[in-house]
Amino acid sequence: MSQMPKAYEPGHIEDKWYDFWQTQGYFSPMVDPGKKPFVIVMPLPNVTGDLHLGHALFVTLQDVMTRWHRMMGEPTLWLPGTDHAGIATQVVIERQLARQGKTKEEIGREEFTRLIWEWAGKNRGDIRRQLQQLGASCDWTREKFTLDEGPSRAVRTAFVRLHDKGLVYRGERMVTWCPRCRTAISDLEVEYKDMVGHLYHICYPLAEGDGFITVATTRPETFLGDTAVAVNPEDERYRHLVGGCVTLPIVNRTIPVVADTVVDAAFGTGALKITPAHDPTDLEISRRHSLPLVNVMNPDATMNENAGPYEGLDRTVCRERILADLETAGLLEKTEPYSHAVGHCCRCQAMIEPNVSLQWFVRTEPLAQAAAGAVRDGRITIIPERFTRLYFEWMENIRDWCISRQLWWGHRIPVWYCQSCTQVTASIEEATRCAHCGSEQVIQDPDVLDTWFSSALWTHSPLGWPEDTDDLRYFYPSSVMETGYDILFFWVARMIMMGLENMGEVPFHTVYLHGLIRDRSGEKMSRSKLNASATHPSEPIGMYGVDALRFALTVGTTAGNDMSLGQDRLESGRNFVNKLWNATRFILQHMDSDHPDTHPADSPAQTVEDRWIVSQMNRLIADVTALMQDFRFGEAEQQIYDFLWSRLCDWYLEMAKVRIRDRSNPSPLPFLVTSLEQSLRLLHPFMPFVTEELWQRLQGRLTDSGMPLQSAGDTANSPDSIMIAEYPTPDHSAIDTEAERLMDAVIEIVRSIRNVRTENRVAPGRWVEARVYAGELLSGLLAEAGMIETLARARPLHVLSREQERPVDDREIVLVLKEAEVVLPAAAMADLSSAQKERLHREGDDTRARIAQLETRLRDEAFLSKAPGHIVEKERQKLAALKDRLSRIERELS
Repeated sequence: MSQMPKAYEPGHIEDKWYDFWQTQGYFSPMVDPGKKPFVIVMPLPNVTGDLHLGHALFVTLQDVMTRWHRMMGEPTLWLPGTDHAGIATQVVIERQLARQGKTKEEIGREEFTRLIWEWAGKNRGDIRRQLQQLGASCDWTREKFTLDEGPSRAVRTAFVRLHDKGLVYRGERMVTWCPRCRTAISDLEVEYKDMVGHLYHICYPLAEGDGFITVATTRPETFLGDTAVAVNPEDERYRHLVGGCVTLPIVNRTIPVVADTVVDAAFGTGALKITPAHDPTDLEISRRHSLPLVNVMNPDATMNENAGPYEGLDRTVCRERILADLETAGLLEKTEPYSHAVGHCCRCQAMIEPNVSLQWFVRTEPLAQAAAGAVRDGRITIIPERFTRLYFEWMENIRDWCISRQLWWGHRIPVWYCQSCTQVTASIEEATRCAHCGSEQVIQDPDVLDTWFSSALWTHSPLGWPEDTDDLRYFYPSSVMETGYDILFFWVARMIMMGLENMGEVPFHTVYLHGLIRDRSGEKMSRSKLNASATHPSEPIGMYGVDALRFALTVGTTAGNDMSLGQDRLESGRNFVNKLWNATRFILQHMDSDHPDTHPADSPAQTVEDRWIVSQMNRLIADVTALMQDFRFGEAEQQIYDFLWSRLCDWYLEMAKVRIRDRSNPSPLPFLVTSLEQSLRLLHPFMPFVTEELWQRLQGRLTDSGMPLQSAGDTANSPDSIMIAEYPTPDHSAIDTEAERLMDAVIEIVRSIRNVRTENRVAPGRWVEARVYAGELLSGLLAEAGMIETLARARPLHVLSREQERPVDDREIVLVLKEAEVVLPAAAMADLSSAQKERLHREGDDTRARIAQLETRLRDEAFLSKAPGHIVEKERQKLAALKDRLSRIERELS
């Protein structure tokens, strides 16, 4: 291995190791019937453009899981792919054509889809490269696209089977319609914007006699489709009018007055215009009262023949004309400002229209019952648990799923209409004749399926379903479904429904929901919002490196909580990488096989520092393993960071430097090397590139020096890559609480003296006198006096028993610590008597607050009954230590 550069240069190193991993085939698991595999399916990026930081988050989290399970020795499959993204992709290409002055209708369906295939192919390659840049250890040999032949056959099969079971049907239902895209869209594709509009009060004359009913509406252009006026049956103002009729202004159509409890008597005038073809609530009312449906709009939101004199007008122009005509007729009672949320298509930003339309639907109730049962009986666990309640609410109130889209790009609905007998043929293969009468006069449905339909099959369709393949038998069900909480219903719930329906088994056992990355204004990252370009991962990668970005995205985070990614987090990641690089460089420089201090003594750990770092290392391994098993990845990474930055680099390494300089025996190098090597393996799933580079350099130097590790590692038989090395396992027998207690005290003493030096601007090279008074740890602290002296720059240093403690005066600074008191002379410093008392008062207040918190917790019956016994005892010990510290603070103040 070449000489280690002074600075870490991520770009070249990242490319080198990713190519190595891929060439070695580490990403592709072998089917091993004797082992249970770990399987995770990638949430499919749309082929509509580059990735953004939201993608980088899920890539990092899933790669962490994948690399960890691979290092645990499990056959590990991370299945990559991309989504054709029907409407999103079609809108992009339509915009490109529009810039050329063309429309899709002018070039035709065949040429239009050819252009999209060409564009999507290029984007798929770009997305693959971006995923690889992020370190995604996917099995690229199994990569799939939702429009590949295998997944496409699975889509046709699923549709036909549902159709044959009566779970897919065609009917007129209320859908969300985009007039610009001219298709039904899913609720996920609707964005609600708060808009300041108006509430218009329109007078509907009574059909018989004098008077009128006033209704309030935000959409006067739809009143042309009214088929009734509804009032609450308990509303005294209108009870006498129920059963009568009113005359619809301008078009002079007579419509009934009906009573319905859904009407809010306190809203507006208490009278509700019923427009069942253009409002979902009105549609439900119309069904209860057998009212007709009158659609007044064309698919492009212009007014149709049912709009009478307004036929052909755009809906916004129609509104202005109607308001003017109502005012002229004296039927516009008043107009008042009104703020409300209005739905817009997230793809093109056009205002959506609720619309009754002939579409294909999935009958979801029986599928949803099975899917809810899988979570209720524990076959599937949702993390965080709070989303389980939301999941059940959706499943219990689910509506039939509109799966047809009036688009050209996507999976064509596998249905043919017979021109002879008018029957419908649903077929997996291309239908050339009617399945009912045999006629060859059949025409395929022009619509395509909702993108979410093919996505719902993604846990099994890429594995070969409906065929009985080796991959399907071994890798289904997957282990974890990791995705954003915003698509729990739109994707996760539908995958559960379709997995149970097609495979008879849940598609995964755990659902892990990450939070969303927000932009500066709090908006979710999205290409359609045009806020993703400013957060392309390549920008922070170019400035900080992939590992720093991955660290910034995940450290300290928890499932289901949103975050914003600031420069401070990225800088912290880069600083961590540099800290690790410099520490490794120092260790490698001192690993000289000819140097006598590189070989340890017979005893595995003789100094308290060595016993401490070995104990801390094994405690860390145990804690991180438990956190990883509990899906608390951000906390696990935080603990690794804290250990490496503070305990290993800031403390043990600094102590080791003193021992190396003094050529002490035993040498600390074997313990430095062992701790570093195990830490790199712990950290690898989170920061794969720098850990591979450092691990390889360490392995090379170990082989050259012949230095044995103070662990189970065997450099002679070590694997060729850290990513297939064994994840560390804890040695519980190495946990040394006595060494930990003593070293905690040493560190606290050194830190407290350093803090006072800093506060008083004592020159770094200047020595200060110090007295340390100790109790139970006196002998241990006496043994560590030389280390304390050097690290704290305290000379002379007197370590004494508390019985030898003498009164202090205003010329001395007193530091009351957990295990000791430190007294420093204030000579050559400013008069600190008042400052010292102020500091002791602050410390006393802080300690009292912590005592109060612990006492409250230890009085809490819920905590005492649920917490493990050792946790309760640990809290009691903390309380006793704090009370002891408080008494010593109060003694110093007195």
